[in-house]
Amino acid sequence: MECAVYDTYVTKKDGKIMHFDVIVEASVPHEKAIEYGKQYLQTVGQDGQKMTQEECQFCHIQEAPGFVEKEINENGYYIQKMEGCP
Repeated sequence: MECAVYDTYVTKKDGKIMHFDVIVEASVPHEKAIEYGKQYLQTVGQDGQKMTQEECQFCHIQEAPGFVEKEINENGYYIQKMEGCP
């Protein structure tokens, strides 16, 4: 599966930066990737934080590893946690 990777930086409620990638199937619109990112924020207690195309920017297309493809097929998206993520 080809997937689109959206590089995302969100300011958390404590003012620190949270860096993660929202990964979706390549044909999914940018707006849907942002919606998925907001869902993730809600699950980690950061709902209501600003997340727009400015915070969530398209980065590249790549072939999804098996575990990422499985998660996308089950949930519509995969979050690659990087810096400042719980």
